[in-house]
Amino acid sequence: MKYPTWLRRIGGYLLAFAVGTAFGIVNLPHGVAAADDLTPTSMVTAQASVPISTESFVSAAVSRSGPAVVRIDTETVVTRRTDPILDDPFFQEFFGRSFPVPPRERRIAGQGSGFIIDNSGIILTNAHVVNSASKVVVTLRDGRTFDGQVRGTDEVTDLAVVKIEPQGSALPVAPLGTSGNLQVGDWAIAVGNPVGLDNTVTLGIISTLGRSAAQAGIPDKRVEFIQTDAAINPGNSGGPLLNARGEVIGINTAIRADATGIGFAIPIDQAKAIQNTLAAGGTVPHPYIGVQMMNITVDQAQQNNRNPNSPFIIPEVNGILVMQVLPGTPAERAGIRRGDVIVAVDGTPISDGARLQRIVEQAGLNKALKLELLRGDRRLSLTVQTAQLRNPTS
Repeated sequence: MKYPTWLRRIGGYLLAFAVGTAFGIVNLPHGVAAADDLTPTSMVTAQASVPISTESFVSAAVSRSGPAVVRIDTETVVTRRTDPILDDPFFQEFFGRSFPVPPRERRIAGQGSGFIIDNSGIILTNAHVVNSASKVVVTLRDGRTFDGQVRGTDEVTDLAVVKIEPQGSALPVAPLGTSGNLQVGDWAIAVGNPVGLDNTVTLGIISTLGRSAAQAGIPDKRVEFIQTDAAINPGNSGGPLLNARGEVIGINTAIRADATGIGFAIPIDQAKAIQNTLAAGGTVPHPYIGVQMMNITVDQAQQNNRNPNSPFIIPEVNGILVMQVLPGTPAERAGIRRGDVIVAVDGTPISDGARLQRIVEQAGLNKALKLELLRGDRRLSLTVQTAQLRNPTS
């Protein structure tokens, strides 16, 4: 049968297309599959060749230091004075010996955290965790318990050392980092036993550095705190603040009752500087001069002086206003008075009380400092000799 010319041409085109397509499929480059061959199985195989880790840097950090974090349970015996009349024989005869008498002693339980820094059983914690404790029990994460002995406390920095006797058993040790190279925004991991919830981990960042004790709401301390938003709660006190590598960079110590997401830690470098003194039961030197002070500006002084009810006239300069001179202190002996404005130390101008405190601390004990101050319209030069701080509130 003879087909029309136009039909034979169409048939030729279709045959050429079919042959060309088949040839193209057969001659695909080596290793390239047709679309129909890219099945889900092939995709799963490709993904499986990429290693996937389920461990975060937080869990790795906690694995490194977490076993060395301990719970510290304390018991403090408080003796209460009773009214002498209750022991009077006449009173007992009149009311009877069965009259209820309040107990003279009361036992108060407390709890905090700490961490082991040496395999001999040296533990760092907060002073307020173990102060005045008559009994200290240390519990490790693995469940082992030890009686603890408070070797030394320093209320000014709120640091303490507790010693346990491992009795030949191995102890986990937390690696200590440095707080000297921290930056705002670095990761911060708090580990401890908040509100009795053992082995709790919270994550945040370093919010700021060098936060003064006064700004933190605890002006009786001499610490420039690490501020963090990692959750710190009662019971976290004394536990470590870790960096992303699991190294201790601070000791969790305080929270602001009037704020959420603000906690404070003592820089580990400050703890390392005094831990051996505390472990040996020594006294940490804290030079002071004995004034309560505040920074004053020209504008503040002028505003004070315009007030007819102001207790005294303040020199209108930028400086450090002496609010109170504590009795029996180097400041009193040097002749410093309330209302004086300190404007220089050893010839260097100064207008920040925190800086003055650092200068006093760095000078050491029994060192003479030359203070220049303004008293009314007079400029005076007085020499004050530093002494050991007797009371953290001074």
